[in-house]
Amino acid sequence: MAGRSKIFLLCHGAWSGGWSWKKMHPLMAQAGHRLVAPTYTGLGEREHLASPAVDLETHIQDILNVIKFEDFRDVVLLGHSYGGMVATGVADRARGYVSQLIYLDAFVPRDGQSLFDLHDAGREPMRKAAAAGDGYRVPPNPPPADTPQADLRWLDDRRVDMSIKCFETKLKLERGEPSMPRSYIYCKRIPPGDVFGQFAKRAKSEDGWRYFELDASHAPNVTAPEALMGVLNEIVA
Repeated sequence: MAGRSKIFLLCHGAWSGGWSWKKMHPLMAQAGHRLVAPTYTGLGEREHLASPAVDLETHIQDILNVIKFEDFRDVVLLGHSYGGMVATGVADRARGYVSQLIYLDAFVPRDGQSLFDLHDAGREPMRKAAAAGDGYRVPPNPPPADTPQADLRWLDDRRVDMSIKCFETKLKLERGEPSMPRSYIYCKRIPPGDVFGQFAKRAKSEDGWRYFELDASHAPNVTAPEALMGVLNEIVA
């Protein structure tokens, strides 16, 4: 058993949902923790709520409402990939309720930045893809190349197109940089174009961060769950 039991509240990645963290639930329970993995509006089991109005603010509100209605205190907020945008907004507005902030191969925006500001190379291709489809949603990027075949089928069957507004919305921080302890987990099996290296550098050079590396590709919740659980345990121990 790890130290004190923690509630990990997930802010999942783009096109995905809480469902994609299925392998992590038994590992969390084994370690004495609880993983709460809600799905954002318009994705996963909530895909019927998709609309052109859904944006980053919608997703921040989704997670804030989980904290409010579950009456959570002292949560470990875990942002994966796009979920780093969401987690940063949630941490800003729920300061008294979040004890730690963990970014897993995730975007770390500053006030006024959108995901596209941090990943300019994605802007035009994603806008074109949205225009070619229903006009407002972007189809999923392919999963990492080392994802096992059975997992690929599982992911491909469930990932859904996502509102481009989520990537265009500029994050508004009400209180500046989050003040709680922050950790960054950088996945070292890097695809071409290393999107997350900039945030790894920031975590290594700025005060207030702990920095960790994981020998895994971008979705370790799918491809390396035990290794991911090991690092998460180390961070909260």
